[in-house]
Amino acid sequence: MQQSACATDKGKLRTVNEDSMLCMDDIGFYMVADGVGGHNSGEIASRLAVELTKAYLTASPPDSVEESELSDFFKQCLHEVNKEIYQRAASVTENAGMATTAVMLLLRQEKAYIVNIGDSRAYLIRQGRIRRITEDHTYVNELLKQGRISKAEALVHPKRNMITRALGSEETTIPDIYQLDLIRGDRIMLCTDGLYNEVDDESICALAESKSHPEELVLALIRRACDNGGKDNITVCCVEI
Repeated sequence: MQQSACATDKGKLRTVNEDSMLCMDDIGFYMVADGVGGHNSGEIASRLAVELTKAYLTASPPDSVEESELSDFFKQCLHEVNKEIYQRAASVTENAGMATTAVMLLLRQEKAYIVNIGDSRAYLIRQGRIRRITEDHTYVNELLKQGRISKAEALVHPKRNMITRALGSEETTIPDIYQLDLIRGDRIMLCTDGLYNEVDDESICALAESKSHPEELVLALIRRACDNGGKDNITVCCVEI
């Protein structure tokens, strides 16, 4: 049985928290979303993503879906979520341009299914090591993959926050889907960029080694991000197998 903890904080500089999260321990599903858009529309977009996803999973429980069909299941889920956010952004002037990232985790037996769109991340922490599972859907990451900039340049690039894929930004969207085999003691962490832009992977891993329960780790990570500047909203979800 997994142990989990999820928490969010608006950080030191933001007046509004545009992050949202969803923790459904009963079905082993977890989600973190980071909204973008003016007039606080990012808050609306991320909240919609979480609410619509929860409604979809409640109406169509994933435990009734065959393993071979899970990929299509989540693509359809995000298709429906994306369509609703896109339509609301198009129909309300104040919400024009709103969108949100989303990173999801579903646990089934000894496997993890991770779904990602945008630049919120999933990490695997195992036996004292940390590995990022997801790939950021950002302009700067595309430049990195093409070898046009270095990692050091990426950290200070003026367009480092430009997202290339998000829920609600276009009529259709394509998520990345990953599958992992798990072992006892694994921790999977979902987070928004407000965490990893303030706390590097090595520090995340060191804190994970020093905290025996996911709740302790989540709160310690948020504190560290705030201590290091807290320039953005911070949301962290940690699940231990």
